[in-house]
Amino acid sequence: MKWNDYRQSENLEDRRSGGGMGRVPGGRTGLGFATMLVLGLVGYAIGIDPRILIGGAEMFQGARAPTQQTPTQTSRPSDDMGRFISAVLAQNEDVWGKIMPRDTGKPYEPPTLVLFRGVDRSGCGTAQAAMGPFYCPPDRRVYLDTMFFDEMRRKLGGGGDFAYAYVIAHEVGHHIQNLLGILPRVEQMKRRASERDANALSVRVELQADCFAGVWAFHIQQMGRLDQGDVEEAMKTAAAIGDDKLQKAGQGYAVPDSFTHGSSEQRTRWFLTGMRSGTLKSCDTFSSRTI
Repeated sequence: MKWNDYRQSENLEDRRSGGGMGRVPGGRTGLGFATMLVLGLVGYAIGIDPRILIGGAEMFQGARAPTQQTPTQTSRPSDDMGRFISAVLAQNEDVWGKIMPRDTGKPYEPPTLVLFRGVDRSGCGTAQAAMGPFYCPPDRRVYLDTMFFDEMRRKLGGGGDFAYAYVIAHEVGHHIQNLLGILPRVEQMKRRASERDANALSVRVELQADCFAGVWAFHIQQMGRLDQGDVEEAMKTAAAIGDDKLQKAGQGYAVPDSFTHGSSEQRTRWFLTGMRSGTLKSCDTFSSRTI
């Protein structure tokens, strides 16, 4: 993926050097990602959504009352990973700044992406590395500890720069859902739904965010920003985080009624749906009888 010559986003807060809540006293960061991943798989085995993987905290945290945040000093990242994330965020801004007005008649208001390390504050409560990247609707921020990318590569079998860009684009997809009023409407529906139906709504939300990420990828490809093998990286990552694959790894079998993000096949299919069309209208996961 070509990003080194791309501009840096102005909407990134780098809190990794002591901003926000920082690390807990003594230099510890609470439960490590590996421990939380094990607990998450156990949660799947007993029917509890661990909400620690991509996008797993958005809907859960979106219902919480915002917590007060203290102002933090921010700076442009100087490390390669930070600069990469900033460039990908800028690419999202440039693409969606054109696509949203064209497809919806509404302006695109970019989110802020917060880089943190270990533990931090968010408008949805405490942000922890083990939760994975997530979007917080009340403060319109994406929270990301880059340790997640290391763990994603080593433990989940997904990695590569475009795979990481897909993760960011998925979270920006949730921001677009928030701007369009989709997240608030779904949250209201979930409050009146059974657990099974609420899970099904969550799946449609997540698959739509995957499709939005695919729409972004379509336009990045049109700009000549993708290298050979980039799409395969994203597909491998989407497959690695399917609910069926994670449940089978944790308990030996899958329970579709407990899915909250979609199967590996669904996640890859909806990403490709967006990437082949390049339009938001192709991503209506809510009208489709079968997803």
